[in-house]
Amino acid sequence: MAGPSHHILPLPEFDKPVKILIVASPYYKDISDHQIAGALAEIEKAGASHDMVHVPGALEIPTAIGIAARMSNFDGYVALGCVIRGETTHYDTVCNDSSRALQLLGLQGLCIGNGILTVENHAQAAVRADPAQMNKGGGAAAAALHLVALARKWGKAEKGVGFTRDILMAGNSTA
Repeated sequence: MAGPSHHILPLPEFDKPVKILIVASPYYKDISDHQIAGALAEIEKAGASHDMVHVPGALEIPTAIGIAARMSNFDGYVALGCVIRGETTHYDTVCNDSSRALQLLGLQGLCIGNGILTVENHAQAAVRADPAQMNKGGGAAAAALHLVALARKWGKAEKGVGFTRDILMAGNSTA
């Protein structure tokens, strides 16, 4: 199993400050504590700052991220929660809806690392959350940081295009 320092990609480096919002659902507190510890370690390794909020459950995580995106100034978001299969179909609803909502926010341009665990039992969640084992919280934070790096890279490239537009506009005005 991959440990905390065995990421596929090295963490990105940033020349300007990065602010990450962790949105965690502490429904299973022991799992949540491990996820948060893993995420914080990655965020600190990248030299980023963070803020954290807690919400009741996984379904509230995307909503909280959406509100933060509209009303605050975070560069990226880490979604941390855990959904364990129960006896009803509620599990499928929560897994599918929270994942789909995060994906839609991502497609709108938000830099989100999805660390919502969807598991059969508490033992599976414990292994995935533990920073010394699968470290899914750390993985979600790393994913958010990589997306922030991409957004910044392409954000800089856009400024060059603006310069080209200025030249075209000046050319059109003299014609």
